[in-house]
Amino acid sequence: MIDRPLAILIYHRVLPSTDPLFPDETTAPVFTRHVAALARFFNVLPLHMAVACLANGTLPARAVCVTFDDGYRDNYSIALPILRRYGIPATFFIASGYIAESRLMWNDTVIEGVRNATAARLDLSQFDLGSFPLGSWQERRYAVESIIGASKYRPTVEREQLAAAVARLGAGAPAAGLMMNVDEVRDLHRAGMSIGAHTVTHPILTRVTIDEGAREIAAGRAFLESVVDAPVSLFAYPNGRPGQDYEAAHVDLVRRAGFAAAVSTRPAMASSRSDPLQLPRLGVWDRTAPPFLARMLWRFMRPQAAA
Repeated sequence: MIDRPLAILIYHRVLPSTDPLFPDETTAPVFTRHVAALARFFNVLPLHMAVACLANGTLPARAVCVTFDDGYRDNYSIALPILRRYGIPATFFIASGYIAESRLMWNDTVIEGVRNATAARLDLSQFDLGSFPLGSWQERRYAVESIIGASKYRPTVEREQLAAAVARLGAGAPAAGLMMNVDEVRDLHRAGMSIGAHTVTHPILTRVTIDEGAREIAAGRAFLESVVDAPVSLFAYPNGRPGQDYEAAHVDLVRRAGFAAAVSTRPAMASSRSDPLQLPRLGVWDRTAPPFLARMLWRFMRPQAAA
């Protein structure tokens, strides 16, 4: 049995062009370069198949999985055609509440509120967050990062109230249609892509009760299974940092729920020694093909790559 490493890549959005608010976000040309390199030089597997190969020692050399988190519409409209063009499978972890109700996640409400704000300054002193100038894209990006960073671990209700206040105080209307709808998720499944659960409302599991976490995990999965009319056996922890965003008790919830595998955001390669319910994943930052390819090959060449 050969213990080969597995690279599980994590994406969130694939934009049609560069966003002045987030210029480093993945765009369609960048994603195309990534996928073309993966198709040519690596063995890209569906996540459920790669997990089985890890367990029985049949993982091919340079094995890679592609995953997306949250359920953004550009995953369907932009990423899916690129994936299909190159014959690359991917897993899409969907926060079911946002596709079911066609509403924004709280962080996107903040982002779009700041993006579209007409005011010169955003005053959030009532939330103990201070005041932010909005005169340039750099200032708006700093405002977004500061607000989200300071609010991420607040209680869910408080986060939602803050996000609504940002949109209201900034006089910016949130963008409509940012998340996929149920028909688009169903079409992803019909196109041969894997659908995974990502809770209902994307809570930080360590910030809710165990009972609430169990409901989020179970209800998110049940809804997605009703959408695709098939079992959903893969799960992604919201935010995903072990010991900070989820703990052993939440891994046990996922285990008892019967998921075959779950992924975190711990940055490492996976191996047969990895807990299948806490598989690490790797962020993707390179914008051109040569550094992307070089970084990927380097990861497989490192003797201590997998954990």
